[in-house]
Amino acid sequence: MVAETIAGAPGSAVPHDSSRLHVTGRATYTDDIAEPRDLLHIAVGMSERPHARVSSMDFSAVHAAQGVVDVIVADDIAGKNNCGPVVEDDPILAAGIVEYAGQALFAVAAETVEDARRAVKLAKIEYEDLPPILDIRQAIESGSFVLPSETLSRGDSRNAIESAANRLSGSVSLGGQDQFYLEGQIAMALPREGGDLFVYSSTQHPGEVQHLVAEAIGKSSKDVVVECRRMGGAFGGKESQAALIACIAGVMADRTGRSCKLRLDRDDDMIMTGKRHDFVIDYDVGFNDAGRITGIDFMFASRCGMSADLSGAINDRTMFHCDNAYFLEDVTIVSHRCKTNTVSNTAFRGFGGPQGMFAIEYVLDDIARFLNMDPLDVRYENFYGIGERDVTQYQQKVEDNIVCELVDELVETSDYRNRVQGIREFNKSNSILKRGIALTPVKFGISFTATHLNQAGALVHVYKDGTVHLNHGGTEMGQGLFTKVAQVVADELQIDIDRIKITASDTSKVPNASATAASSGSDMNGKAAQAAARKIKNRLIEFAADCFSVAEEDVSFRNNSVRIGKQKISFAELVEKAWFARVSLSATGFYRTPKINYDRSTFSGRPFFYYAYGAAVSEVIVDMLTGENRLLRVDILHDCGKSLNPAIDLGQIEGGFVQGAGWLTSEELNWNEAGELQTHAPSTYKIPTSSDVPADFRVKILESSPNAEDTIFRSKAVGEPPLMLGLSVFYALRDALANTPGGRPPLHAPATPEAILRAASSADPIDD
Repeated sequence: MVAETIAGAPGSAVPHDSSRLHVTGRATYTDDIAEPRDLLHIAVGMSERPHARVSSMDFSAVHAAQGVVDVIVADDIAGKNNCGPVVEDDPILAAGIVEYAGQALFAVAAETVEDARRAVKLAKIEYEDLPPILDIRQAIESGSFVLPSETLSRGDSRNAIESAANRLSGSVSLGGQDQFYLEGQIAMALPREGGDLFVYSSTQHPGEVQHLVAEAIGKSSKDVVVECRRMGGAFGGKESQAALIACIAGVMADRTGRSCKLRLDRDDDMIMTGKRHDFVIDYDVGFNDAGRITGIDFMFASRCGMSADLSGAINDRTMFHCDNAYFLEDVTIVSHRCKTNTVSNTAFRGFGGPQGMFAIEYVLDDIARFLNMDPLDVRYENFYGIGERDVTQYQQKVEDNIVCELVDELVETSDYRNRVQGIREFNKSNSILKRGIALTPVKFGISFTATHLNQAGALVHVYKDGTVHLNHGGTEMGQGLFTKVAQVVADELQIDIDRIKITASDTSKVPNASATAASSGSDMNGKAAQAAARKIKNRLIEFAADCFSVAEEDVSFRNNSVRIGKQKISFAELVEKAWFARVSLSATGFYRTPKINYDRSTFSGRPFFYYAYGAAVSEVIVDMLTGENRLLRVDILHDCGKSLNPAIDLGQIEGGFVQGAGWLTSEELNWNEAGELQTHAPSTYKIPTSSDVPADFRVKILESSPNAEDTIFRSKAVGEPPLMLGLSVFYALRDALANTPGGRPPLHAPATPEAILRAASSADPIDD
């Protein structure tokens, strides 16, 4: 007989809590919230120059335009003119100097969206141009950095490289990526009595928006409440940069005393907001005849843009993840955080990790082709071991290593070895169409590298009818966090999930919450909500034991009911009795990630609670006349620990892979010589579509692999790690090119058809 369980228990494939609302178009996003009668709409005036001194601004035509109520510039900001999350180097509105084409310079409030957007174009701005720095190499040569360069080293890499049996060096460029969330940046600020503000913001970090808006209007955090029910995608782009939009709306609302909304259109959004950091990567590597790395030097230089934003932590994570799944004994990593006169780059799914992992995979691919070996065999040779070769370059011991057995399983289930032979035979007999295949692994560290951010809070109310109100500090951007946390609370109280009301993230309910980022949302908020629910449950146990004269150990919760000694009553009935007896049915919960510690001055410690693993095999076909290509088949095996919700996790794996493949193949950002972004609309910036998903797409969650650490129900994070599975597509394309004369094709990312043709025509042959 199968034991009865609650509906929505952890481990069950519960639909996303808003799935029906999503597909019917009834989900309420920030722009769907009913607008107050006095609402003003805002448009932003952006700099037309990448680097210039503003000599004059004439707004007379703007003020005279239809519907215009007010215009603000930097001097009109009552408090701090800053929306930088870490360093105060990012003005809300530029003051005197503009540092990228698209920087917010002024804002116009009008009665309608159309009025505001028409009026903003009437401003007359005069500039005195200053020399811009527009690319990474130029920034390095000029010593232009937003933060000091950093070096992480272990052992003696120079000696190891110079004494190695074989040596290679090279450079590769790696493009950025626009988050291209379906819902653009938006905020609506509503004045409240006493000068308070209530702000609806599409943000991954309501607490930070609250703090920065309060500072901008010259008040304190208690005077501002920020709420976010859901976002239509974020991918890191709304972690820090949503604050700019909310600050402009908040300043205008505070100044005019009227509700104000700012919603960027797609072009302005892409021009004004930051992307994934693009990189230039240099490497020098020594290795033996089996392909094992004996010493390696990396130089990572990223385009940070005009301000620091989150570039410190992002570039740190690049340094932490340039090992991926491989042991690097003698290694030196230099990281330059370059200041350029372009938009300030920011978080994007993976937060610097994908760039580091791309680099080591490129090196291993080069080694394999130099030695005429299968790249997978070189990867096996360099994997972390168990009991030896198991300490990272930042001195964290890899205690949960499952990469070898995971890859072994995928090799077998994907029929990798036989397919390699078939592809080689195909390429021998075809001169125009070439096929390629690659298997790449993922080892991704889970936790914020800034230790203090690894904390979460929750608030749980149980009403006297036995229903539950759940609030926590995480935000919902489509990834299913709210559903997973509700499953946790349902399990703790042993009630069906439909008895739980999932509510908006709200700074007045859960204060000081960290951003929903670093793949830590379920881990931290799930534990915090569980702690809150457990407090209430323990009060109910104590009450039930006293009320029915039984021992506390004789009180148990199961399937919407409570067993009290030999009696059984419903959960709702016990709750009502407790309410009559004046038992508190509300509790807060808190969680801080254990075991982590990290000394940034030495880049050593344990910055990550655990690692998530995965691997993917991608097979492609390339037209060598045009560079056009197609993804034929993908096999993925991914580690979710003991999955909280297999349906949601499977969707995250599939979506993450496709997004990673898009970054490395089709999503190309381009700035012209005037520092203007040219790819700022779907017509010029190409994200993957349904037709880019392989017809043969085999995705499996690794079974029987609970997390060794005490995470929520022994699950593992699944937000960011799957994106790096997309690396396999790039290396499959490179494999297809390597079957042509040239051996080690100099393919750069994104591997657009043009990049593929350039690589095919300029590949350097492998020396025999």
